[in-house]
Amino acid sequence: MTENCAPAGAVDPRTAVEGTPARKRVAVGSSIGATIETYDFIGFGTAAALYFNQVFFPSTDPLSGTLLSFATLGIGFAVRPIGGIVGGYLGDRIGRKPVLVGSLLLMGIATVLIGLLPTYDQIGVWAGILLVAVRVVQGLAFGAEWGGAILMTFEHAPWRKRGLYTGITQAGFPVGLLLANLAFLLSVPLGDQWAWRVPFLLSAVLIVVGIVIRLKVEESPEFESLKAEGEVSKNPLAEVLRTDWRNVLRAFCLRITETAGYAISVTFVLSYLSTTELADRSVTLFALMLAAGIGIAATVAWGALTDRVGRRPVYLLGTALSVAWGVPLFLMLNTGLATAVVLAFVISYAVCQNSLAGVQGAWFSELFAARTRTSGASLAYQLSAVVSGFTPLVATALYAGTGWIGPALLFSGYGVLGFVAALSTRETWGREERAEVAALEAALAAPSAAEPVRRPNTVSGA
Repeated sequence: MTENCAPAGAVDPRTAVEGTPARKRVAVGSSIGATIETYDFIGFGTAAALYFNQVFFPSTDPLSGTLLSFATLGIGFAVRPIGGIVGGYLGDRIGRKPVLVGSLLLMGIATVLIGLLPTYDQIGVWAGILLVAVRVVQGLAFGAEWGGAILMTFEHAPWRKRGLYTGITQAGFPVGLLLANLAFLLSVPLGDQWAWRVPFLLSAVLIVVGIVIRLKVEESPEFESLKAEGEVSKNPLAEVLRTDWRNVLRAFCLRITETAGYAISVTFVLSYLSTTELADRSVTLFALMLAAGIGIAATVAWGALTDRVGRRPVYLLGTALSVAWGVPLFLMLNTGLATAVVLAFVISYAVCQNSLAGVQGAWFSELFAARTRTSGASLAYQLSAVVSGFTPLVATALYAGTGWIGPALLFSGYGVLGFVAALSTRETWGREERAEVAALEAALAAPSAAEPVRRPNTVSGA
């Protein structure tokens, strides 16, 4: 049984085994929303690495411009915990669906505004200030997004396939990454002024589509059950910090390996390849797009694998690979060979990053009780963004002082942190939990399986 013993409520056995009738629509709808949010947020990272150092900051000192550009990128990550706290609180208090719609709308407005901002040559230092202000709004919206999307999918899914279904939602992130970089690749011929503006302006179309889809998504059945039973937490944030702070800390450390690893192996590497002239923009964008394309299937596959073998074994594998990959990553990049660069991106993203991202949706959700689940999972997930958001800045400073070995060892160090955290975090979908669900499935097949059953605590995280 889990550490969390809050009442989980009753659930129809067929719903437990098969999920709700809306399970697929919710998973796809959440994934599409995650795609749009990622397109907007990650597009900023690509633009920061390739354009913003010259567009919004003085171009007389390239290194300083790059540092300022990555600092602006980091600010968006720094405010994500605030968005996660607000979104998590509202998700546990008023429902998951309103948070999904609101965060997407806020992100869309901020992203379109980026495409309309004046440059440093036009208004001087105010260009950077306006960029920071809009980036803060982006960070707040993105921070509120993840918990709502994942929890909606998790709570509509059949217990035995929660890894698969949350993996589908998590796959929205590589789809957004692919679309964002495709937009930047196709906009290159437009020239430096429009090459970075058009991708942000195009997000307006995606936002309209996403809002329409999310308005049709049904509210989480577990939240509706909690509300009907009067079990909605009055202060979910305070409750989860008081009763479950250890899981918040564990999930925070688990998450850092994935998100900070991405910040080095993708965001920093884009700038590294550009400034060292090891590869031109078309090669790096193609490599990232290919990695993202493979990552769509990889994320779902990694999530589905956890339904068969458990959450922790897959995470231990992913973090161990991250520990080993730091130095080989840069050795491959330093060859300057296009094939080596492409392969480096694929391994970094589809293997190291996706093996962790595909697990997080189900594992983090199962660590927390239903009444505080959005607050707990969102807080842990977004707090790590503070570290990862400034990682490209730290990696750039390390590179300036030590060369490529500094960022390489930093990448491996994040892997060590995640590996230790995985060892100290309980398995939530082991043999005992899978046996409980198998027994429920057998009971459902019997003629007497007509009464509602209690959720197995080990499965619901409650």
